[in-house]
Amino acid sequence: MAERIGFISTRFAGSDGVSLESAKWAEVLRGYHHDIFWYAGRLDRPSEESMCVPEAFFAHPENEWISRRIWGGNVRERLVTQRIRDMAEYLKETLYEFVDRFDVTLLVVENALSIPMHLPLGAALTEFLAETRLPAIGHHHDFYWERSRYALNAVHDLLDACFPPRDPNLRHVVINQAALEELSWRRGVPSMLIPNVLDFEKPPRRLPRSATRELRQRLGLQPDRFMILQPTRVVPRKGIEHAIQLVEMLGEDKYVLVISHEAGDEGLEYRHALSQAASDAGVNLRFIVAEPGGIAAKDPVSAFRSSRHREEVRKRWDEGRFTLGEIYQCADLVTYPSLYEGFGNAFLEAVYYGVPLVVNRYATFTRDIEPKGFRVIVMEGFVSRHVVEEVRKVLADPGRRKEMARHNYERARRFYSYAVLRRSLRTLIMGIRGYEMA
Repeated sequence: MAERIGFISTRFAGSDGVSLESAKWAEVLRGYHHDIFWYAGRLDRPSEESMCVPEAFFAHPENEWISRRIWGGNVRERLVTQRIRDMAEYLKETLYEFVDRFDVTLLVVENALSIPMHLPLGAALTEFLAETRLPAIGHHHDFYWERSRYALNAVHDLLDACFPPRDPNLRHVVINQAALEELSWRRGVPSMLIPNVLDFEKPPRRLPRSATRELRQRLGLQPDRFMILQPTRVVPRKGIEHAIQLVEMLGEDKYVLVISHEAGDEGLEYRHALSQAASDAGVNLRFIVAEPGGIAAKDPVSAFRSSRHREEVRKRWDEGRFTLGEIYQCADLVTYPSLYEGFGNAFLEAVYYGVPLVVNRYATFTRDIEPKGFRVIVMEGFVSRHVVEEVRKVLADPGRRKEMARHNYERARRFYSYAVLRRSLRTLIMGIRGYEMA
């Protein structure tokens, strides 16, 4: 029996974890003949199967006005309450329109009932589910109680009611063990743990060596330079200052640090601080914004095998547009010094493309990922001399890098492949509908 599944979030666009992971879920669900539709405030999905509501984007001016008045203080003005209600009511009407337009039979809410970056949308969804009794899955990537920025607030009543709500028709999915336990303790509801995944059953398509050399040149990398990649958004919890310190401690100008994702989700101050820190340390730091192709989407690297497509790819590169898959294939080392992650998409991406990693032992890595037996360079909250020496040894030994890549890929294929996701979604849908997906 095919479902018409509506995915809902504030944004399905770019290379953030919610956008990437939702695309993987959609790919697996389509494989079981379900139809997929999208609702968000910012979208890069096909227009014929999506509904864009600008007011649902977390950076919409009305939501930003509300956010400035509910976080960092414990008093809420009557006007703020009214504007939350007004926006929630409007968004609830658009949810009805979305479900009616596409005849949606099942909802998957991606993080919009987990972390209150858009509090009115969470309130709208909570009321919508209560009124319609439509079956839904809450796919929770991170919760508000995991972020210090939400600790002092004027909306405890709404957080308790909506993030997430205690709705009997809402099934909960989390991405790490700690979240499963915290959700049970705080809300008294069960959940299923489904980790982030990649399609490790299909190895990545590789750029020809000549194309890799050309792309590295376009990124300003000379043949004797090492590209150290920080493949994350530019937000403080990513700990990017540690990557700058690592390159500084390596002590040679042949190491170039490249950050591949955008800034702005939490303001631009952190990016400015990183630029200043790199300048003070004499670190060659470069910012680019890679498109998510090559991981969630089809990898275009095979285009180099025909002259016409080769020119199309070069034109895109001339415009400064690179896919994430292409950037990974240019990297010699990935830094992942995050202070906190719900899971860690960049970890899986680096393993998928066979790039060695330096990983800070953030809580989810320590508890959920590290016991699986991956071979990485670990740091304990700071960049030690031992970490620096390990990086030098790995970069100087291609054989060791190759063996690490092979071992890590096999570990990931066992624990974080699409096969894991298929099994989990079959179980989840069967629990909701009472039938098993064929």
